[in-house]
Amino acid sequence: MARRTVVALLAAAGFATVAGVAPASAVASSGPAHHAPAAVDGLRSGAVLERNKRVAVEVLTQLFEKGNLAVAERHVRPDFIQHSPTVPDGRAALENQARDLHTRYPRLAYNVKRVLAQGDLVMVHANPVQEPGTRGQAVMDIFRFDRTGRIAEHWDTREDVPATTVNGNDMFGTVSNPRTNEPSGPCRLTPLSEKTVVGYFDTLLVDKNPDAVDYLKPEFYQHNPSVPNGTVDMREHLTTFFQLFPDVVADRKRVIADKDYVALHFRYRLSPESAEQSIMGIFRVERQPDGQLKIIEHWDVIQDVPATSANGNTMF
Repeated sequence: MARRTVVALLAAAGFATVAGVAPASAVASSGPAHHAPAAVDGLRSGAVLERNKRVAVEVLTQLFEKGNLAVAERHVRPDFIQHSPTVPDGRAALENQARDLHTRYPRLAYNVKRVLAQGDLVMVHANPVQEPGTRGQAVMDIFRFDRTGRIAEHWDTREDVPATTVNGNDMFGTVSNPRTNEPSGPCRLTPLSEKTVVGYFDTLLVDKNPDAVDYLKPEFYQHNPSVPNGTVDMREHLTTFFQLFPDVVADRKRVIADKDYVALHFRYRLSPESAEQSIMGIFRVERQPDGQLKIIEHWDVIQDVPATSANGNTMF
């Protein structure tokens, strides 16, 4: 079974969707440990998060669209830790990558779509296009900021954008309301969204429980290009999937919650013999008339983990 087909089966069965307030049975699972964003205390926390968002976007756009290396010197630590498998550690290597890309693709546009932040982490979802008129890639970048506000570490996951999708949605737009790519709703929604998404992940991929479908809103909008919209037959698909692949493993690494948006980064392996994948996903929750939160929309990026890395670090 092809890589995308396998992941799509799992996604169609409900993984690629999440609900807000989980059923009591769903939040009981402890799940694997993950990198929790470091807390930012005090009244400035909101301002710090917004500042970190702006810096992350500035670094990506200035480096790769403009070839402006000064932005790296200003915002990136010299001992910058890199998890992108084709780039060595260190700020100098990042500058070399940016210089090379800007020379080869002077009209490159990064096309930032949405930005989430929590604690010391920022995720940027984008559609970098190297040449005008091409589809480019779907990319999710995660940056970790140190206590001085400089970027200390980076992870990413990327895949090519296909010509068509089975659901009629592209990999970047927003279909649910409000039609904004910005996190929306009150700040108090953030911990509820995070608890729910983590609970959902554990219910489905730790407990392997098809009842995880109960987290989803029936009209759920999907941006995984291989997965249709909606939740029809998901429970049955999940049951079949776990019968076929009882040893599937998903190791959650980091969670970034920002109001009604929640991002996950996890290591995925279909079986002990299969290759690893890095998956980053974004989930949008919506409050229902009864007060529950249900997952209404989902985006993801999936990349095979290569056998070697230029930096000696894993993608995780």
